[in-house]
Amino acid sequence: MSEGRARVVAWIGREILPHEADLRAWLRRAFATAGDVDDIVQETYCRLAGLSHVDHIGEPRAYLFQAARSVALEQLRRARVVRIDTVTEIDALNIELDEPSPERIAGGRRELERVRRLIAALPDRCRRIFEMRKIEGLPQREIARRMGVTENVVENESVRGLRAILAALAEGETEETAAARRPSTHDRTRKRR
Repeated sequence: MSEGRARVVAWIGREILPHEADLRAWLRRAFATAGDVDDIVQETYCRLAGLSHVDHIGEPRAYLFQAARSVALEQLRRARVVRIDTVTEIDALNIELDEPSPERIAGGRRELERVRRLIAALPDRCRRIFEMRKIEGLPQREIARRMGVTENVVENESVRGLRAILAALAEGETEETAAARRPSTHDRTRKRR
C-alpha cells in the first residue's frame, strides 16, 4: 500500500468512521428502506477511499454528509419512481456544511485560550523556540541561527514544549472527567438526609 493510500485509509478510520451512526440515522430519516441506506453508505465509502489525498478537507464530518447526500441524489435521479416526500425531506434536511455550531465555536475558543496560556507558561527559551517552530513554521536551521543555538537544541526544546503542553492538556481532561464524576456538595448533603 502506498504512503498516500495509507494516509487516506487512516484518515477515513480516524475522521469518518466515528460519524457513520449519525450518517445512517440521517439517511434512515430521508429514505424508506434500510437497503437504500446500506447502498448509499457503501458507495460513499468507496468514493472516499478513491481519493488520492485528503489534505484539502477541513471538515471531515461535513464532507462525509455532503458526499452521502450526492450519492443519495444520484440514486434518486436514476430511480424510475421517486416518492415526492423523499425528495422534499432531503432538501429540508440541508446540513450545515461550513458553519460550526455556536457551542462548538465557544468550545474551540476556550481550548485555544487554554493552549495559549500553556504556551505562555513554558520556560522563556522553550516558549520562543516553540512559537517560532510550531506557530510561525520556521525551519530549525533558521531558529538556531536567530537564537544562536544548535539545531539539536531547537529540536529538543520544540519537543519539550510540545510534550509539556500535551501533558497539561491530558491532565486537564483527566481533571474535568473526575470533576464530572464527583458529586456536587448539594448531592452529598442530600444523601446524608
